[in-house]
Amino acid sequence: MEAVRDKTVVVTGAGGGIGAALARRFAAEGARVVVNDLDEAKAAKTAGEIGAIAVAGDASAVVPAAREALGGGIDIFCANAGVGTGGGPEASEEDWTLAWDVNVMAHVRAARELVPEWLERGSGRFISTVSAAGLLTMVAAAPYSVTKHGAYAFAEWLSLTYRHRGIDVHAICPQGVRTDMLAATGTAGDLVLTPTAVEPEDVADALFAAMGEGRFLVLPHPEVADYYTARAADPDRWLRGMNHLQQKLEETEGGRS
Repeated sequence: MEAVRDKTVVVTGAGGGIGAALARRFAAEGARVVVNDLDEAKAAKTAGEIGAIAVAGDASAVVPAAREALGGGIDIFCANAGVGTGGGPEASEEDWTLAWDVNVMAHVRAARELVPEWLERGSGRFISTVSAAGLLTMVAAAPYSVTKHGAYAFAEWLSLTYRHRGIDVHAICPQGVRTDMLAATGTAGDLVLTPTAVEPEDVADALFAAMGEGRFLVLPHPEVADYYTARAADPDRWLRGMNHLQQKLEETEGGRS
């Protein structure tokens, strides 16, 4: 893709899973890639495999270090790092704070650093890995669902505010993806996500298709569009259906106890 060749790209949470797949695809398309991950060894491993630059550390503060490593500006930023915190209002204050900080504020902090530069030169691309939970809500995971709604809203706001000034924004909203995060979702993931799970590389393919077509919303699971439409058309019917899913989850977990 010519829009990517020789561009500078930062991918957070790229030590594995979706982030690593995105980093590999950008590198294969001729971009100069910075691989960021909190785990230094994982960042180095992914970077070594694709000839990229590893910059370990908190995704919330990666932009200055990435600029220094690249020796210049950043053309494309993939806000991919995320945490899959489960539970409801009983989840700890620390879990809620972590979910908010990683799933939302890391995106805000990156945009705060990048948008002025992009506006000045009239181009830039912000890619947010949101999740279908940001459109539909996930059972058994209130902190994750709430903060992913926030991540989607922020990406949408960036797009509606800056698209006429040369900033492209994409929100990636997959359901289950075969990653360590999916493996950690337990019974809820087995019930809702695993049956239709895709590979991380499928997510990268969906992103590049959306980039080529200039689409904001990236749906590796196309059926999510139908679910989202149904939710908007009849919220009560959709909530009843999701509540039935919640009841099935409780019955399944009860049967395993």
